[in-house]
Amino acid sequence: MSVEISLVSELSFWRRLQVYFYFFLPWRELSRLWGALQSLVLPVWLRGPLVCFYCWLFGANLKEALVSDPSQYTCIQDFFTRRLKPNARPLDPVHRIVSPADGTVVHFGRVTNSQLEQVKGVTYSLERFLGRSNNNWGLAKGYQEEVGIDDYQNMILEHPDVNSLFHITIYLAPGDYHRFHSPADWEVLHRRHFPGALATVNPWILSCVHNVFNLNERVVLSGRWSEGFFSMSPVGATNVGSIKVYFDTALYTNNPAENHVNGDFFDHIFLDHLGRGVELNKGDQYGEFNIGSTIVLVFEAPKSFVFNVHHGQKIRVGQSVGCFNPQHKCGVEREKGTQGSARAALNAYSF
Repeated sequence: MSVEISLVSELSFWRRLQVYFYFFLPWRELSRLWGALQSLVLPVWLRGPLVCFYCWLFGANLKEALVSDPSQYTCIQDFFTRRLKPNARPLDPVHRIVSPADGTVVHFGRVTNSQLEQVKGVTYSLERFLGRSNNNWGLAKGYQEEVGIDDYQNMILEHPDVNSLFHITIYLAPGDYHRFHSPADWEVLHRRHFPGALATVNPWILSCVHNVFNLNERVVLSGRWSEGFFSMSPVGATNVGSIKVYFDTALYTNNPAENHVNGDFFDHIFLDHLGRGVELNKGDQYGEFNIGSTIVLVFEAPKSFVFNVHHGQKIRVGQSVGCFNPQHKCGVEREKGTQGSARAALNAYSF
């Protein structure tokens, strides 16, 4: 697949050559092949040694898995998507937003000028990541049909006078637990699937190429929580065979029949006959990767919101990522219920 890439200007000639060579390789086809191989049923005698070798190689913790006997995994994919024992990931009982996955905190911060940071100093477009609205999203909030880039994040905000947009990116390594959970109590109203590329999300590529997360296949789940706009996006990468969202049976990722032209997308709206979306509670398990990749949260919160994580931090499902009361050092927060109906929210945030 041919993709258009934008390199960081300070790169040396040889680093540029390495990056161009990397993007020349057929990673989507190789990832699809790897997905097929990991689904092959293993001989009984090979299962235990192979799973133990994988745990040693990538630092996976088999003891916390619901099935701790390595010989019980019929294929590598079964181990990649293993379940954990009950209470292996306790939820923070105090804070309203927690990590949706096990992984490493790559970057976090406030969204400015409709730009997100994939690593320090290297950005990608919020508008391209979430996708331009295809109907009256902006008009419903009083904007003209063509909204400027600088106005894009304000168009998303329900309460721009008192709230800001924040984002956090969590990288799942091959040895991490590969299922993802709801980071908050929220209502999923819409899914936008971008087929895209399957470039690696390793730091060396993220530091060399702008807009990597906009190039890659991703599933943007958007809706609202008590503070307004909320989205969680699993992003594909090299050797990630598929992204599954349990309540979205129409979703099919890494599909050879799809057109992977940069920017194409497929929409689905989650509304029942009563105008309700998919309600998720903090900690609900609702999807999985094959092998691992990245999750990007973009959410609206009061301007006083602060993150309580740091770059490079190893984090687990259920651990707090931020708080609303910095003056109390992330102390107990007042819980809020979801405000407004799914139908009213969809009218304000049309896709």
